[in-house]
Amino acid sequence: MTIVAADADGLRRAVEVLQRESVVAFPTETVYGLGANAFSAKAVAEIYRLKNRPSWNPLIVHVATVAQARALARHWPAAADELAARFWPGPLTLVVEAKDAGTIAIRIPAHPVALQLLAASGLALAAPSANRSESISPTTAQHVLRSLPDVPLVLDGGPASFGIESTVLDLTSSPPRLLRPGALGLRALRDVIGPIAVRDAEVTDGSARPSPGMSKRHYAPRARLILAKDPGDVDRAGLETPIATLTYEGHGDGEEVLPADPREYAADLYAALHRLDDAGVATILVQQPPETEEWLAVRDRLGRAAA
Repeated sequence: MTIVAADADGLRRAVEVLQRESVVAFPTETVYGLGANAFSAKAVAEIYRLKNRPSWNPLIVHVATVAQARALARHWPAAADELAARFWPGPLTLVVEAKDAGTIAIRIPAHPVALQLLAASGLALAAPSANRSESISPTTAQHVLRSLPDVPLVLDGGPASFGIESTVLDLTSSPPRLLRPGALGLRALRDVIGPIAVRDAEVTDGSARPSPGMSKRHYAPRARLILAKDPGDVDRAGLETPIATLTYEGHGDGEEVLPADPREYAADLYAALHRLDDAGVATILVQQPPETEEWLAVRDRLGRAAA
């Protein structure tokens, strides 16, 4: 693997790799993605091989413009135009009817490097998170290196700002349905399109699904992760050591304390889990986040990581 600066030379090298139907890891505003030509069977197969990703777990297609997104859809609803005008580029993925058959998940990322890569390559890029399947998503180039050392090239654009994946909204149902909570909150979406159906989006592993992020176990560190209302009350007898505690309030020495603001917490969550894994922690006791809508995406990630 080669990590290169996201300058003109780095982008040129990345485009060359993509044109050879291989893969490139690149930064988005959410997490680092593992990108390949979305319409090359060889390139997409390389994504699945490197990630050890099961074939039934779909990919999100990244494009540079709304016109490109429309061209991939058989039907582009008015709600898609409204949401795109308000939130694209940004951390929102829209599921619409695909041009050929079935559905397709599409977004325009907000990171300047991602947009430059899309424009320079002229490709629509399928790009899941650049990590081994089920493990913690990467928010830095170094995270990619540790998880996927065989990736040919990584564009280093610095830490991802949101630190958590995009929100996925299914526009093929009425009302639109939340498939994956993410960096964009539900309140902002409702302000644009009205009611949104929210229910447990978990599906049986091995079955088809319209969006990634719906598996029971996902986003997981190597350490065992245990959710608790108060980590200090957990009986530690029998738990593998060393043990670390992750909170948003702070209860004592030796804790990893994240911000009490849900967006700021999300921005550092994966990085904190990476830090604890790198430190050799065997068990992570995590303070359960509040049961409010603002914390929905964080609760989703922690719940799947603890599964």
